[in-house]
Amino acid sequence: MRILIVDDEPLARERLRRLVAELGRDDVIGEAGDGPGAIEAVQNSNPDLVLLDIRMPGMDGLEVARHLRTLANPPAVVFATAFGDHALAAFEANAVDYLLKPIRAERLAAALERVRGLAAPHREVLPAASVRTHLSAVVKGRLQLVPVAEIRYLRADQKYVEAVWPEGRVLVEDSLKSLEVEFPRRFLRVHRNALVAVDYVAALERLDDGEMVVVLRGTSDRVAVSRRLIGEVRQRLRALRGA
Repeated sequence: MRILIVDDEPLARERLRRLVAELGRDDVIGEAGDGPGAIEAVQNSNPDLVLLDIRMPGMDGLEVARHLRTLANPPAVVFATAFGDHALAAFEANAVDYLLKPIRAERLAAALERVRGLAAPHREVLPAASVRTHLSAVVKGRLQLVPVAEIRYLRADQKYVEAVWPEGRVLVEDSLKSLEVEFPRRFLRVHRNALVAVDYVAALERLDDGEMVVVLRGTSDRVAVSRRLIGEVRQRLRALRGA
């Protein structure tokens, strides 16, 4: 099998690489030290398996697994961590196995055998329930990550949702409702088809025709506020900013 090792600690990556080499059946085709790097490496090298650390700065391993699920042919995932409290979350993410550091050669060998015994359709990594730091979108056949903290607003566009941020706009497959539930403090519904990022709201502005719009920092776009939501939007902006 072709294996990608992902861990923010170089010594941990080196130990795993050595263990795989000692077992003598599989090839380590690359390494990554963080979540975005892991996703980039998977797309560039198409591994069969990702040996994935859970606790990493920024994007953790559970979120990486969630993004990998959107690929046409996602690799199998075996989580590795020094902390046993992530075991339940790992199996909820449908990991093939869960290895506790320091990883023993016999446990790694057993995990690799489990992966070899799976047909590709059964290797799909299901989403974890953790709140994400990024949304993902397939753009020209590649997975693009959009930092949630930089999104100015989200607007429903037929069956997709458009995420707008300083570097452009992309279509994500998440529903507007699911994003509202996942990020209740970050995004505020201002219209049946739009959420705005509270941190970037500069003002509410009334146009000449009486329509109310949200003015956002970092974009010249104006997002319409539904008449029935104007009162609630004002109230929630005051509450969220004061929290």
